[in-house]
Amino acid sequence: MSQEYQDVKTGTTTVGIVFQGGVVLATERRATMGSLIASKKAKKVHSITDRIGMTIAGGVGDAQQLVRIINVECNLYQIRRGKEISVGAAATILSNYLNQNRFSPYYVQLLVGGVDIGGPSVYSVDAAGGATLEEDFVSTGSGSLTAYGVLEDRFKPNMTETEAVDLAVRALRAAMRRDAASGEGYNVVVITRDKFEHVPEAKIAGMLPASSVTL
Repeated sequence: MSQEYQDVKTGTTTVGIVFQGGVVLATERRATMGSLIASKKAKKVHSITDRIGMTIAGGVGDAQQLVRIINVECNLYQIRRGKEISVGAAATILSNYLNQNRFSPYYVQLLVGGVDIGGPSVYSVDAAGGATLEEDFVSTGSGSLTAYGVLEDRFKPNMTETEAVDLAVRALRAAMRRDAASGEGYNVVVITRDKFEHVPEAKIAGMLPASSVTL
């Protein structure tokens, strides 16, 4: 790994949770360059169709380029086939693109989640192009080990939307308390067959203990 890459790599925590009828995608807002906090308002959850979202972890430039690519590919898919792309197909397009570039790789780890005719689903896509269907929950980034501790302990099948949002926030909060590369607040998106909704910060603040609202 080159010294240049080590100087610009980023840390983060992202979470994807499948609940009854939908998916929650959640991240914190901190972007880092080594020990420097480069941004406190980084956008790490992106809409790629009306019912599919993507979280990004890794190099910011690489991730933003992939967001632009998948947006175009999803639009072309709909134009050519006359129907919206499925979550699995979107993850496969990203997987193929990353695999083709594995000798000059994009330094990213992505989550693709949403709702299609088959129901809600979340896929994890790595830098080498591996795409894995995650049946219940998944976390990526430097804070993922801490987040997984909360997810493993508190996840249950057929959670409600409110329960899934609360679990995502709890997992992020735990990661932000232990991972220096994660912090600065929460970006939480709920995707169902009827909506792609950003959860208001005031609602998230109401889920947190008073002592942790400023994290």
